[in-house]
Amino acid sequence: MTQTARMPIQPGETAPEFAVPSVQDDRTICLADYRGRAPLLLGLFPGLYCPFCRRALAQMAATSEKLKPLGVDAVAVVGTELENARLYFAFRPTPLVLGADPRLATHRSYGVPRPEPTPELMQAVEQVRINPTGELPEPLPVQAVVAELTKRDGYRPTATDEREAESNFTQMKGQFLIDRAGIVRWANIECGQEGLSGLGKFPTQEELISAARTVME
Repeated sequence: MTQTARMPIQPGETAPEFAVPSVQDDRTICLADYRGRAPLLLGLFPGLYCPFCRRALAQMAATSEKLKPLGVDAVAVVGTELENARLYFAFRPTPLVLGADPRLATHRSYGVPRPEPTPELMQAVEQVRINPTGELPEPLPVQAVVAELTKRDGYRPTATDEREAESNFTQMKGQFLIDRAGIVRWANIECGQEGLSGLGKFPTQEELISAARTVME
């Protein structure tokens, strides 16, 4: 798979700065807000058009409540227009701190892959079978899984979702645990370990809590 301009940020590297508008209020969310104060779990998501992202955001929100007693904060940055995010979360309130980054600048700075949709890649995607959330009776082709989960959600994409789905559909997800000093201590990239069979997967709550404990050591 073709990588972005830089390789994904690895544990031991300095976390790149970011500044994105908050979905929940009129402020800017910055990495500097957390430096010296608390470790941070940063989740980077392609967009709300993606049923895997919607589920992962809900799971990350639940996990963020478990991380609070450990002293770890959490921020999710979604690659969508601010107003589109505010519309979605107005109907689905969440305790998770959310930022919007429609240009995917944060994703690029952290090296989260966005492969070129070459004919070879698209053919490989067509051949893979997935069931990342375990909701389906058996693994199915990627587009069939997306269609079925979207149907189950009763989700009606906005015009912004449709535009972003067309432009961002190869953008991967990434999660990074950053310590108080601004050093990445743990990282996970979608498909980074399993190849295309890992499409749509997100770390479990147990995996994220275990990783957070290492940051607190």
